[in-house]
Amino acid sequence: MRVLEPASGVLAFYDGRIDGVRLHSAEPNWLDDGGFTLGIASFAIVDGGEALVYDTHLTVDHARAIRAELESRGVTSIRVLLSHWHLDHVAGNEAFADCEIIAHAWTLEELTARRPAIEDGTLEGPPPISPLVLPQTTFEGELELAVGRTRLAVRHVQIHSRDAAVVLLDDGDLVLAGDTLEDTITYVSEPSEIELHLAELGRMRSWGATRYLPCHGDPARIAVGS
Repeated sequence: MRVLEPASGVLAFYDGRIDGVRLHSAEPNWLDDGGFTLGIASFAIVDGGEALVYDTHLTVDHARAIRAELESRGVTSIRVLLSHWHLDHVAGNEAFADCEIIAHAWTLEELTARRPAIEDGTLEGPPPISPLVLPQTTFEGELELAVGRTRLAVRHVQIHSRDAAVVLLDDGDLVLAGDTLEDTITYVSEPSEIELHLAELGRMRSWGATRYLPCHGDPARIAVGS
């Protein structure tokens, strides 16, 4: 896993897009054939001894490595924000079970409904995520947070999945976009809601941000904060 620094106070923990390498098995599975093939980053906003982790990555081992890196940099207080409920974004929650985990209310709803199938590996096949640690804190609409002296806004958008949460930094100039964008293109996982998703993309564009950091994409683009 590579640690990138795409913006001041922002770390990206990137893995995947490695030809000929699979992490879980040679057989088809959501981890290798999804996030790892696409390449995936979880992010952390760091200010002093505080950090907000945005998604917990593909595995508990990835999440433990994220936590270890943050602690090596002097972080003593960690909160987690989930971008949405999909497996490649919540698989490492267990490593942060003693931290506050925040998500949109619909993320908790989706994970709770699917928890038995996620934990036994029947939702999207192996690997199972067991135990699946659920968020304890939820929001709707918009949430204001502070990480040290850094203030940020978390906004709900219905793009890619109905429960997506994106983060605005630098007075709204930089957006941690989750899966609402992937190298500027949105993967439509809820085709029945495409008209709403397009309208929401327009709303997100109206915010005026100039930089977007997606979870999936080219590490070279993510590394330079574009």
